[in-house]
Amino acid sequence: MEIDKAQHLWQPQPGWLNTASYGLPPDPAWEALQEALAGWRVGGVAWESWDTATSRSRSAFARLAGVPSEDVAVGSTASQLLAPVAATLPTGATVVVPEVEFTSNLFPWLVQEERGVRVRTVPLAGLMEAIDDETDLVAFSLVQSSDGAVAPYEEIVAAARAHSALVAVDATQACGWLPFDAGLADAVVVAAYKWLMAPRGVALAYYAPHLRGRMRPDAANWYAGADPYAAFYGPPLRLAEDARRFDISPAWFSWVGAAPALELLLEIGVPAVHEYNVALANRFLTGLGQPPGDSAIVTVEVAGAQEKLARAGVRAAVRAGRVRASFHLYSTEADVDLALDALTS
Repeated sequence: MEIDKAQHLWQPQPGWLNTASYGLPPDPAWEALQEALAGWRVGGVAWESWDTATSRSRSAFARLAGVPSEDVAVGSTASQLLAPVAATLPTGATVVVPEVEFTSNLFPWLVQEERGVRVRTVPLAGLMEAIDDETDLVAFSLVQSSDGAVAPYEEIVAAARAHSALVAVDATQACGWLPFDAGLADAVVVAAYKWLMAPRGVALAYYAPHLRGRMRPDAANWYAGADPYAAFYGPPLRLAEDARRFDISPAWFSWVGAAPALELLLEIGVPAVHEYNVALANRFLTGLGQPPGDSAIVTVEVAGAQEKLARAGVRAAVRAGRVRASFHLYSTEADVDLALDALTS
């Protein structure tokens, strides 16, 4: 589906340039959620019908990330899905993380310090050079939340492999607009309420099979069972053999809203989304006399920017003292020009 033909599926108010905070649902996702809520209100629907959206979302995410669906686990937040990876590190292990990393991909490692895990924070630009033979795991965001910087993914992975280090990636600010191969890493986690345009409470993870063999499913529950519908009561422990053993029992309605959004992204194609989003971001940058970039998230420093944008009805974010604007499928050139007029008037 071409983007210009798909844009009628969103209903944004003009001036929404803040997908890096949360994405807007396409109509199929919104309508599926309303139908589920209506059924819940009157008790007219069996809950199993809502649960089919979870498997649909798992399958769609696997295709978006380029990995087998049996290597995908479902959860609720990025940090929750990183927790079992952090817990598997041996005492005395060393983790290297960018110093600007969003804390969902920092706190899971720092909390392990009490048992002897060492966390080294380094400048993002020097991440590859900081990886050495003492490094056990490298953790980083594929796209930085604060300023939209796109990490050199393949180069970082190659540097980690050269020192036999694991790689854990937070792709929350990338998946949905930036093409990448999750299978290059050992773990990739995504909170889906931003660029995947799902309700909050949906997160997914790719766990490489060799890594799963070292991980313990400390949050084991009925939904992680080999046959969840036969795992309601009593022993023995009977968990799935694949990544589903790390599943968290899903928040039904969030997944009902997630599946149509992920499937629509597949229909449009991430390469097309990437081209569209970056073009809008570069229109914004060049309009302010800045050089073009390679990200759908950009930051600018303009005196009084937050107040100027607010008066014009433009909704963006402020990160590290700079205005952060982010562009997605429902953004238009008119939205960009509205923001430019506000900032340059």
